[in-house]
This record gives sequence, C-alpha cells and structure tokens, in this order.
Amino acid sequence: MSVASLKHWRYRIFASTWLCYAGYYFCRKPFYVVKASFGDANALTAADLGLIGSAYLISYSIGQFLAGWAGNRAGSRLTLLVGMAVSIGCNAAFGFANSLGAILGFMALNGLAQATGWSGNVAAMAPWFKREERGTVMGLWSTNFQAGGVLANTFAAFLLGHYGFKYSFLGGSLVLIAVWIFFYFNQRNRPQDVGLDPLESNDSETRQPETGQTSTLQASAEHTSSTNSKTSDSKWNREIWITILLVGSFYFFVKFIRYALWSWAPYFLQKNYHLAGDDAGYIATLFDFCGIIGVITAGFLSDRWFKGRRAQISVLFIAGMTAGCIGLYFLGGQAVWIFGAGIGFIGFMLYGPDALLTGAGAIDIGTQERAALAAGIINGMGSIGSVFQDLMIGDLYTRSGGKLEPVFLLLVGSAAMALLLMGIVLLRNRSQKSDV
Repeated sequence: MSVASLKHWRYRIFASTWLCYAGYYFCRKPFYVVKASFGDANALTAADLGLIGSAYLISYSIGQFLAGWAGNRAGSRLTLLVGMAVSIGCNAAFGFANSLGAILGFMALNGLAQATGWSGNVAAMAPWFKREERGTVMGLWSTNFQAGGVLANTFAAFLLGHYGFKYSFLGGSLVLIAVWIFFYFNQRNRPQDVGLDPLESNDSETRQPETGQTSTLQASAEHTSSTNSKTSDSKWNREIWITILLVGSFYFFVKFIRYALWSWAPYFLQKNYHLAGDDAGYIATLFDFCGIIGVITAGFLSDRWFKGRRAQISVLFIAGMTAGCIGLYFLGGQAVWIFGAGIGFIGFMLYGPDALLTGAGAIDIGTQERAALAAGIINGMGSIGSVFQDLMIGDLYTRSGGKLEPVFLLLVGSAAMALLLMGIVLLRNRSQKSDV
C-alpha cells in the first residue's frame, strides 16, 4: 500500500464527508430562520408552522432507521448522493410552495432525505481510519454539525434580510449543489475502490477494561457470544444488539437536551430575560460554539488517555453535563450571564459524547461492515427525543405560566437518565459484554 496515496485519499474523504454533513444544514436550517416571514407570506398560523416542524422531525426520526438500512445495502456513496439531491429539490421547492399540504409534503420528504446524512457519512469514514485513531479523527470531523448549523443560520439570515425568504431557500440549495459536486469527485466507499489495500484495525479485538491490555478474540463460542464480534455472516449477536439499544436510549436523552436548548434558548432569552432578538441569538450560539471545543477535546482524550474507550470518557462528560443542568435549575433564572455560561458549559460537556457515541462509537459497535446501520439505529432513537422535547417543553412552559424552573428540572431528569444508561454500558464493558 502506498502510504502517500492513502494519506492523500484520507484527506479527500475527510474533507468531502465533513463538507457533506455541514452542507446538509444549508437545506435544513432556512425554514427555522425565515419561519415568521414564510408564515406571513403563506397565511400560516403558529399552529400550522408547528405542524410543519413536527412533520420534519417525525420523518427525520423514521428516516434514521431507513437510512441506516439503505446505507448498509447500497453503500454510503450512493445513499448520500441521493439524499443530498432530494434535499436540494425539497428545500428549493419551499420558496415556491403556497399551500399547507404541499409544504407539509416537501418538509416530510426533506426529513427523510436529511436522515441519510449522519449514518451515511459515519459509514463513509469507517473504512478509512483505524479504531485506535478514530476518537481524535472523529472528534475533529464531528465539528461539522456545529459549524454547519452556525454557517447555515448566518447565510439564511443574510439572504432573508437582503433579498427575502425565497432566496434563503434557493441560496441554501445552491450551497448544497456545490457540496454535491465536490463529494461526487472526492469520495469513495473503501480503499479498495481506488486500488489500495484495506486497512488493518483492531476492530476485532476486545480490551480488558481494568488493565488496558488487548487480546485478540478467540474463535470459541464463549468469546463470540460475550464480546463485540461478528458472526461469519456479519450478523450481530445478542450482546451487540443490547449495546446498540442502550446507546440509542442514552442518545434519546442527550438529544432531548440538545434540541431543547437549541430550539428554546433564544425564545427563553427573549421572553424571560427580555433581550432583543439578535442579542438572544448571539448568546444562544454559545451552546454550539462551546460544543465545538468539547467535541475536539473529548475525541483527543478518548484516544490519548482512554485508549479508545468511548464509554469511560462519555460518563465523565455526561456527569459534567448533569452538573450543568443542576446549576441551571438552581441559578439559571437569576441572571442572563449565568444562563449563557450554563448553556455554554452544557454544550461543551454534551457534544463530546454526542459525537463519540454516534460517530466513532457506532463504528466500533457495528464494525466497518455495518456502521451505517448502527449509526442509523442509534441516531434514530435519539431523534425521537428531539420530537418529544418540542411537545413537552412547549406545553410545560405554557402550563407553568412562563417559568423556567420546571423546564430546567426536566433537563436535569433527562441528564440523569443519560448518565445512568452510559453507566450501564460502562459496567457491561467491564464484564466483557460490550466493548465501547
């Protein structure tokens, strides 16, 4: 294998997949940025707009499971090229749709298309990097969804202010078209597709959690049934399924908190702290900006100090996230700077495990051959949490008369459940029932 050629292709794969997932946000974010203007132009009520948003989240959740299956069957390259193309068309259509039925249809279809992004790109990265380096690599790579969200938001807002909401949709589609072209010429599914040898990795090894030593899995039935290994036909055994469902349940609560702060922080800053809309938006971005630092930090520590043990570093970060939510409950309502510092700290602690367990962790659990399916199941279960938070927080906030404490308490409960589930995964690692 040519080392120089492999290095060259790794850069191309990293760049194309990073841009691909960041690019998806340019056809996801415009609706939320132009929601008020879009509603006024199409005579849509707040209830109508909420219905449209729910249609997206529900189809996105369902799409995660379908995308994982499709990526495993058709390969990540084809799945992502089709997903981006459909999303480009749906997003452009929003600029011209003028009936609630048509808008709902395009939004639901866009949700399914957008769902191909994460599992497809995670699977695209899997064959190109070894397990022992994935934490650092995927930590850097996973900055795509924070950076993509910030850039897409800014771009859509700029076009809205200067040219109107239709151009926010069209501009986003043009950006993703450019990304589609770059991806087409720079992404391949496996090293073998460009004449390189497949990478050797310790995916087939299990570690002793107490000592940090590694041992190759034996062919015995005892090891096969109790560790994260594949059967001869690449099907998952019972222990792998349990691990995936535990991590997926963990991600339900993590994504509940992530979308709660992403969706409601600007609203709370305006309603409860009486800030102007633009100031509320600037402070709310602390959640994502601090998350970028958290992702890189967690990925580096995962490889450097924890030797690829995603569960150990995730437990520590989720414990910090839980402490941050408790701090919000007791102190967050006192001053805007405390609220801003709180969501920044939570973002730092949340996004690291978020990226590790749905990126590198999904590859580790599902193996390279079924990384798309593992990522799809985990992210699909998490996306159900994003649907629930929208319904629960809006109702809770209204029934409490606009008080933040009940909402913060709900976040504390979600964080505690996430910590409990990741603790169970860690205990399963120590009994060699999983290897996360």
